[in-house]
Amino acid sequence: MINIWDANVEVTFDNHFHVIRNAREAVAFLMKSWPETKSASYAAARKACLDAAEGTIPGAEARAAFEAAAKEAGILR
Repeated sequence: MINIWDANVEVTFDNHFHVIRNAREAVAFLMKSWPETKSASYAAARKACLDAAEGTIPGAEARAAFEAAAKEAGILR
């Protein structure tokens, strides 16, 4: 089951707008579309989103980690 987040996270990267609605979408974005520079917050978001996709942590925790990493990377809309 895919748990939809209470609020979407909107990011803009490489002249494209993306709406991330759940941990699985976040994992896909982190793995395929993330800017080349990857920080500790990227690693934390990746782990949190993978864990949430597996159901081991709440989706809200993964969303917060993804949003923080996107903000740090300068792609949060």
